[in-house]
Amino acid sequence: MSEARIIDGKALAASVQERVAAAVSELRMKHSFVPGLAVVLVGDDPASRVYVRNKGRRTTEAGMKSFEYLLPADTTEKALLDRIRLLNESPEVHGILVQLPLPGQIDPARVIDAIDPDKDVDGFHVINAGRLAVGRPGLVPCTPLGCVLLAKQAREDLSGLEAVIIGRSNIVGKPLAQLLLRENCTVTIAHSRTRDLPEVARRADVLVAAVGRPELVRGEWIKAGAIVIDVGINRVRREDGKARLVGDVAFDEATAVAGAITPVPGGVGPMTIAMLLANTVKAACLQRGVPLPRMLEGL
Repeated sequence: MSEARIIDGKALAASVQERVAAAVSELRMKHSFVPGLAVVLVGDDPASRVYVRNKGRRTTEAGMKSFEYLLPADTTEKALLDRIRLLNESPEVHGILVQLPLPGQIDPARVIDAIDPDKDVDGFHVINAGRLAVGRPGLVPCTPLGCVLLAKQAREDLSGLEAVIIGRSNIVGKPLAQLLLRENCTVTIAHSRTRDLPEVARRADVLVAAVGRPELVRGEWIKAGAIVIDVGINRVRREDGKARLVGDVAFDEATAVAGAITPVPGGVGPMTIAMLLANTVKAACLQRGVPLPRMLEGL
């Protein structure tokens, strides 16, 4: 069997960003407004700062307004909730994202609940989770959206396939299950209590690993020809002491068995920011009562 096709997340994310930029240009010309995204970071975690900076850069590259709020680590929950209230009320802000994790003095659930569901571009609000569960229009978490688009790069029609998701988080596993059900897959969510996890994984035509454990999924867990989507991003030490990024899938083993696979880095990661931009435009159109530009249909 030949090696698996590598699904290029960077190229797909660039294509999505181009479509978003074209949509923003159309909204500016036809409806005289520009979507705006506000990102709030509490504390000075280096990885989070890099991520926020990248989001801001991509937002402006797509022609949107970017608002960044960098708050000190000792910010109180009340101060953060007050900031969110102002952003909810701002007509220039159509999407609000509070970077997680938050310092210990702040309850993330209260923060997520405080965001206007129509501006919740992360798709984490309980109202948006409910909308997704019952099939109503709403804002959907960015990483699961990206996972589905990546899988469809390997096979456009996923209908009838058996999908196994390893991981049951509210951020990836649960919403991704709902999206794959929409694609008419038969879906299994596996987790740490699943009996004979390798055997369950081997049933999958589409296998998604989203547990945060380096190289948990071995080649022998994978069905021949399966589509493998690796959500994990784990920093591990090499023998020379330097750090490297690996996914939740043992990539070299998997490429010998799978039909298609996302790499780490360069797979799911770039798609998360691309789908955030798309969500911001969707949110803006919803709030302004204008139709979504055609180039974003299907995202």
